[in-house]
Amino acid sequence: MDKNTLTGFILIALVLIGFSWYTKPSDEEIAAKMKQDSIAAVKAEEAKNRADAAKTAKASEQAKAAAMLQDSAAASAKAENIVLKNDKVELTLSTKGGTVQKAVIKGYKDMENKGDVVLFDKDEQQLSYMLAAKTVNINTADLVFAASNKSDSTVTLTASVNGGGKIVFDYSLNNNYLLGLSLKAEGMSGQFAPDYKKLSINWKDHLRQQERGFTFENRYSNLTYHYTEGGTDKLSEAGNYTDEPQDDEDETIDWIAFKNQFFSAVMITGTDFGKDGKFTSLCEDKGSKYLKNYEASVKTDFDPTGAKPTELEFYYGPNDFRLLKDMNDESKFAEAKDLELHKLIYLGWPLVRLINRWFTIYVFDWLTSMGIPMGIVILIITLLLKLITFPMVKKSYMSSAKMRVLKPKLDEATKKYDKPEDAMMKQQAMMQMYQEYGVSPLSGCLPMLIQMPIWIAMFNFVPNAIQLRRESFLWMDDLSTYDPIIEWGTNIWLIGDHLSLTCILFCVGNLLYSWMTMRQQKDQMVGQQADQMKMMQWMMMLMPLMFFFMFNDYSSGLNFYYFISLFFSAAIMWTLRKTTNDAKLLAYLEARKAERKANPQKMSGMAKRLAELQKQAEEMQRQKENGWKK
Repeated sequence: MDKNTLTGFILIALVLIGFSWYTKPSDEEIAAKMKQDSIAAVKAEEAKNRADAAKTAKASEQAKAAAMLQDSAAASAKAENIVLKNDKVELTLSTKGGTVQKAVIKGYKDMENKGDVVLFDKDEQQLSYMLAAKTVNINTADLVFAASNKSDSTVTLTASVNGGGKIVFDYSLNNNYLLGLSLKAEGMSGQFAPDYKKLSINWKDHLRQQERGFTFENRYSNLTYHYTEGGTDKLSEAGNYTDEPQDDEDETIDWIAFKNQFFSAVMITGTDFGKDGKFTSLCEDKGSKYLKNYEASVKTDFDPTGAKPTELEFYYGPNDFRLLKDMNDESKFAEAKDLELHKLIYLGWPLVRLINRWFTIYVFDWLTSMGIPMGIVILIITLLLKLITFPMVKKSYMSSAKMRVLKPKLDEATKKYDKPEDAMMKQQAMMQMYQEYGVSPLSGCLPMLIQMPIWIAMFNFVPNAIQLRRESFLWMDDLSTYDPIIEWGTNIWLIGDHLSLTCILFCVGNLLYSWMTMRQQKDQMVGQQADQMKMMQWMMMLMPLMFFFMFNDYSSGLNFYYFISLFFSAAIMWTLRKTTNDAKLLAYLEARKAERKANPQKMSGMAKRLAELQKQAEEMQRQKENGWKK
């Protein structure tokens, strides 16, 4: 170590020591901070004590309510767990409250990729049915039921109620994901008012985070409901919302879904949920391992005589379009109504939804049925879409190529209109020449616009494709979420806590593709168009940066699709450029001009009007020049 290096280290050490001493708090500041910490600790302890007291009070109230509803022997009975299961789902019911306490969806891995997906467990989801009797309000969450007729797919839960009578839950699990519930009151008609015909239902769910990407999963998680006459609506995924949708609608609702990106819990009624429901969706913070807090308070038909039970059905399963279509037919309410459970999966706007519904899903299912890796499936779908859109892309390119070969002639024809006040005449001269050669500057735009619904269709399809979940390809270990090349613990505004490799590839590819297309378009611009093109270039170059902030949290499958789509687009544009003979194209345009000149009747009405405008412009120009000479 030489003298200068040693001196440098000593100076750095002195600076650090001096800075530490300078920023060291005074004794008064240390004392104030200790006092604040003590006050905060006392407040935290007080808050904990209040929470414990509230919890104890609630337990006491529940015990009192249970004592009022049931005799001491029934109320003090130990809660028992009952499991209903098949090869698709395992549901655990508790005799305390008589509802599902845990739902496990088989065949799908959890977030750690270790076990099956647990949709909810214990207090994460709460469901209660409330009846307003003459003397006391009956909340089934406070009742202890006795189990009978138990099997892997059925169970009967019966709760005796003080004053005589019983509340009976009959559960039956089908071979898939549907759990049926028949709820009735026996021997209790005298406990209700003569006009009492509604059962109140309160359903809550602390929605678990099931995927690695909190932000992306949250974007596709919402509380969705279905109108009896058809169609769905939802609470917004972003922010906190409370809604009473029936207040402004004549339609009633027949199912409610607590949905996250790939799995849902759905409650379905055989009649409807009335017009006085209330739905709430509250967002959780990142890192809490939960996405949202859902709550639905609704009412449905109830017969206090017990002659007609209240029929409900629950779906605990994956958000798979084909599967949900099948559930529409398997539901016990299928003959009475069209549930449209498949509309739980959002496929985009009407036109985009048609593309996904009748093309993307069919092709995707066909390819996946052959056992092809999901990354290759995305690649093949991209190639198919490029083949379908190739005629439009070629037409768009040829329109640009025609304008490119005509550029020298356009420059020559418009060079006399080089003053700012001649801008309109210059534009008219350009349009006149385009018409003479049978070229339309807009003909290249329409084919590109036609492709937009396809791009948007994939934007809506890929994030909802549960088949991509936990599927790996190349470096991507899960095509349904982001693929980080680096992660850090702190959330940075606009970026998040990671960098996604496929997002970077997509943005870099977009940048290169924009540069290539800008170069091609520059060769066909004339006059002010060239000046405007400079501004457009800056905008096109900034777009990839904007896309990075948008797509860094998106799934690697979607970013991979956009990346290879850009790659194929660039390859097509390069091939078309190399195979286009500009001399032959110009000769073709000259022949076309001669033909149109020889047969004026072939010119369109627009061409004739432009010709008239051109003559007027030339006359105005001659008059102006004569005025200057005088």
